[in-house]
Amino acid sequence: MKQKPSIAFVAASWVALFTGMLGFIIGLWNATMQLNEKGYYFTILMYGLFAAVSVQKCVRDRLEGVPVTDIYYGISWVSMLLTLILLIVGLWNATLLPSEKGFYAFAFLLSIFGAIAVQKNTRDAQAAGKGTESLKEEK
Repeated sequence: MKQKPSIAFVAASWVALFTGMLGFIIGLWNATMQLNEKGYYFTILMYGLFAAVSVQKCVRDRLEGVPVTDIYYGISWVSMLLTLILLIVGLWNATLLPSEKGFYAFAFLLSIFGAIAVQKNTRDAQAAGKGTESLKEEK
């Protein structure tokens, strides 16, 4: 039996996604770093969000028996790990205060968590809707 996610969890997921993204982007906007550095961190954020959703989709598809090629599954995981490595290397070498480095790391992680949770909620809501429709058709 498939159940829709609660409104509270859906709201918390969207809040996590937007809080992390907006915090990260506002931090970049207000940072005194060069524009190319801001572009680097912004690209890592966008790439990380895409990779997180891709990983979540691949894992979920495989659990549900939906075919996913090994190459796409592998690329998704490599992309997610690569974004983490690039963020760590970038922050390690950045001339930022330790508190700023921590801010970007946690805003990034909150964004990734939010993206995964929003994707999960979307899939759960779709699965619950399809389950309800198939039950109606059987009656």
